[in-house]
Parts: sequence; structure tokens; C-alpha cells
Amino acid sequence: MTDYAFRIVNVFAEATLAGNPLCVFEDARGLDAATMQAIALQFNLSETTFILPSERASAHVRIFTPSFEMPFAGHPTLGTAHVVRSIGRAGDALTLEMKAGIIPVRADADVWTLQANAPRHRPANASREELAAMLGLQREDVSDRPALWVDTGSDQLVIPLASVDAVRRASPRADLLHEHGSNGSRALAYVWARDDTVPPTDPEPVIARFFFSKYGAVVEDPGTGSACANLGGWLIATGAPLPQRLAIAQGSAVGRPCRLLLEVAQDGRILVSGRVIEVGRGTLSL
Repeated sequence: MTDYAFRIVNVFAEATLAGNPLCVFEDARGLDAATMQAIALQFNLSETTFILPSERASAHVRIFTPSFEMPFAGHPTLGTAHVVRSIGRAGDALTLEMKAGIIPVRADADVWTLQANAPRHRPANASREELAAMLGLQREDVSDRPALWVDTGSDQLVIPLASVDAVRRASPRADLLHEHGSNGSRALAYVWARDDTVPPTDPEPVIARFFFSKYGAVVEDPGTGSACANLGGWLIATGAPLPQRLAIAQGSAVGRPCRLLLEVAQDGRILVSGRVIEVGRGTLSL
């Protein structure tokens, strides 16, 4: 048998038992894709990552959910970068080779920042009424600003809502999520609103939630860095004034509060940041 060392980290965490959990395997040499997929199902977290050698970057990283491999995801990028530095493979500035390309990542202590790919976007194929029905909301709960499919590494449907109350009340229907929120391989939706219930600050507060289908049901992700990056792409696509800095609160509805910082620079660079906290280590014997 071979022992494979792993670490458990919480990403976008402001407290030890908060944030979005991630399992990172320190050295995945000897594991094939089918075994990586089986391990991800064994741990049953949102994602599990596997570190491999790279000739193009500080490390090559493969990302698996319990049911499929992803080309890019935000919290696995930041959490894996934290482990790559911890095991001595890089310092505070590094690059990760993923299926979506080479992702630059840097750290300020335990707060990590990734630079997302340049965004691509296309219109949603659903009306405001259809999106509202999909989310279990009324038409007026959905903003009249456009919902867009945005891809900075992972293709997702970004839907602006009219209020933070609407974000909190969203309760998607699985059948309609598959009908209106499918990109051909996954059904998902990211809903968000600026929080005008509190005094304005810099960064500006935003409330967000991310829903996706799993085994026919709708589940909610605590903290979604790829969707945060896609919100940056949405801002660019809709002509929002730049630069922008948004502090995004996500995960409270599922008991795992997350804080994500989104910065869209004047030149269009999209940066996503969050704190990473290691909470455990172990080995898996195969």
C-alpha cells in the first residue's frame, strides 16, 4: 500500500470552522484520474485537489468534485496555493497549471489572491419571469439588469437580484434550474445583490449565493471563488465603472460564512482574494 498525505484547509474563512473546506493531496504522483475521482467522492467535499509536478508553473493541479473534474475553481486555487507554499514548493508568489490555463496566485500572510482569466460572456436564454420562477421568486425580485453566462475559467450563470432580501429568499426549483440554468453539462446559478441596508464602505458589501444541481437535487456552495471572478466579468460586460472593490458575503445560509474580496482593476484584471486556514492533516492508504 502507498500512503498519500493530504491537508484540510478552509478557504474564504474568517474563523477556524468557517469558510469553504478543501482537501489537498500534497503529492498525487501514482494516482490516475479514476482514482482521483473516487477519492474526491470518498471525501465528499465541494472539491478535492491533487498536486503534481509541472514544467510550466510552480505546480500542476487537478480539481475534482465528487462527480466530475473541473478546469478551474476559486477556492481550490487559493487553498492549493496555500499548501504548495507550506510544503516548500514556492513562496508568496506562484503559478498553478490547471486545465483552464496558468493561474497566478500571491499571498499576503494567509490571505491569498488569484488573477482570473479574461472573461467571456453570452446572454442568458431565459426571461426575467423564467429566472424568477427558477429561483422561487417574484418577477420584481430579479433585477432588470441582464443575467449573463460568464466564463473566467468556469462557465456560470450570473443573475443580479433586486435586493439582499431577494438573495436570502431564493429557493431554486431543480427542474427549472436544469431547464434555464444549464450550460450543457451542469445546472447552476449565482445570485447576488449589493447590500444597501448598511452604510457604504470600501470595499462595497455584496450578498451572494451559489446553487447547483447534485444527484438531481439543488445544493448550495458556501464560498465560490470562480463565481466571484465571474461577477467581475459581469461588471466588465455590463459596462460598470472601474475600478471596483466588492466584499462578498456568502455561505451564511448553509452555516459556513465566507468572505471573498473581488477587485476589478481599471485595466480589467479580475482579482479574487480570501483567507486560508489549515485545520487538519492525514494520510490515505491505497
